[in-house]
This record gives sequence, structure tokens and C-alpha cells, in this order.
Amino acid sequence: MLPAFALSTAMLLWASAFIALKIVFAVFDPLAVLFARMVIASCCLLPMLWQRGERWRYQRGDWRWMLAMGLAEPCLYFLFEAQALVNTSASQASVITATLPLLTGVGAMLFLREKMTPRNWLGLAVSFVGVLWLTLDGQASAQAPHPALGNLLEFCAMLCATCYVLIAKRLSRRYSALAITGMQTVLGSIWFGVALLTPWAQWPAHFPLLPSLLVLYLGACVTLGAYGLYTWAVSKMPVAHASAFINLIPLFTVLLAWLLLGETLLGSQWLACLLVLGGVVLGQQRAGSH
Repeated sequence: MLPAFALSTAMLLWASAFIALKIVFAVFDPLAVLFARMVIASCCLLPMLWQRGERWRYQRGDWRWMLAMGLAEPCLYFLFEAQALVNTSASQASVITATLPLLTGVGAMLFLREKMTPRNWLGLAVSFVGVLWLTLDGQASAQAPHPALGNLLEFCAMLCATCYVLIAKRLSRRYSALAITGMQTVLGSIWFGVALLTPWAQWPAHFPLLPSLLVLYLGACVTLGAYGLYTWAVSKMPVAHASAFINLIPLFTVLLAWLLLGETLLGSQWLACLLVLGGVVLGQQRAGSH
């Protein structure tokens, strides 16, 4: 029960991040937000690792996996998602995350030798049709000025997240969830810190209270809490089983976006969302189950 509770809590935190990011990106440059988020998480996490006296069972060549994991997420993942949320609504972006369980299933088949059944492949196809429908049916609005582009970028973020899940599963054999999360936040701080030095970044000129508090929340609660809970849970159960909880993110996000941002979906978009979620449910049959 503990891994299931940890995963549900992580999904709620990630869903709330979509709402928080929509608010802070309207005030701060995305690169500045992502850098602050990583630094805050690192400042919270590193003292915890120091107090625990974390011992790593490092094996030769692990540094390559650590760099690859950090590059996939948070570095590239957050870059794609930041631009996705600038262009599409929080509700639509969250629906795209429902494809992650099936993407990780394909990845587990290719790299972890887990099997995919015909039902898994059918669910994957149905889910992708739903994503394509949602993307093509998206209409420009104040919350989603370029929905097709935003949804495509969010799907690219899901591909990065798939790489992260698979590598984290491999590293969890020798490193704790706290240590893996620490690797991510430190690499993310370096990555986005360097990005802030480029001509495309803008340093904040002022610090409104609510957006500033939300940046603290993203760093301390979402980045540290959600990733720590998810990585710990993945180390306790199969990847495909853990990734199924991703289905909760769209449900949580659509509700929060309606309550806090006033976002709504058209009737045809609701049908596309149901198609995505239906494909995910259809594809959740594990190999060998009946």
C-alpha cells in the first residue's frame, strides 16, 4: 500500500505543477523558473543526503547513466514542457502525459526485456489516435495560443520522461531514491544555470508574491517530493505497474485547471481525452494476464 500511496501523492503534486507553471510563466522567464526550481530542490536535498551519510555502490560506467538520466529529465524534459505550457493549456498538456505508461511499456520491452501483448499494442495505437485528435482539434485561446505546437512539445517531453523512468529503474538497484533525485537536481541546476547565461534568457526584474511562492513550491514540494516519491515507488514495483498511476495526472489537472484557472475543454476535446485514457486503460494488460 505504501508504494501506491506514494505514487498517488506524486501524481497530485505533478498535476498541481501544471497549474503553478501556467501562473509563473506569465510573470517569469521559463529558464529562470527552471533554474530556481532546481536550485531550491538541491538546497533542500543535499543536506538530507549529507545527514544520512548516503553510501553509493558506484560501478564503473555509472556516470554515463547518471548524465543520460539528468539530460533526459530534468534538462530536456523541462525545456519541452516549459514551451508546451506557454503554447497550450494545462488541461491539454496533462492529457498528453497519459501516453507515458504505454511509452514506458514499449521502452521496457526494448531495453528491460518485458513483453508487450497485442492488447498493449492496440491500446498504444488508440491512445496515439486520441493524442493526434486532441492536437489537431485544438483551438487557439488565451490559455492555449498555439495548442498544436504545445501538445507536440509535451509529447516530446513524454519521450524524455520515458528515458528517465527506464534509466532510474536501472540505477535504483544501487542508489536510493533520494540519491537519484539529488543527481537530477544538481545536474538540472548546472544545465539551467548555464542556459541563463545565454542571450535568450531574461533575469526577473521584479518578484510578485504569489508567483515567487509558487516557484518555492515547485522546487521544494514538486521537484523534491514528487520525484523522490516516484523514484522510491519505482524501485519497489515493476515499471509498467508504477507508470500506470500516470493516468491520474490528467484527471487531477483538469479538475484543478477548472477550479483555479477557469479552463474548459470543448465537447470534441473531451472525446479525444476519453480516447487517450481509453487506449491507456486498454493497454494496461500486463503480459501473461487474462
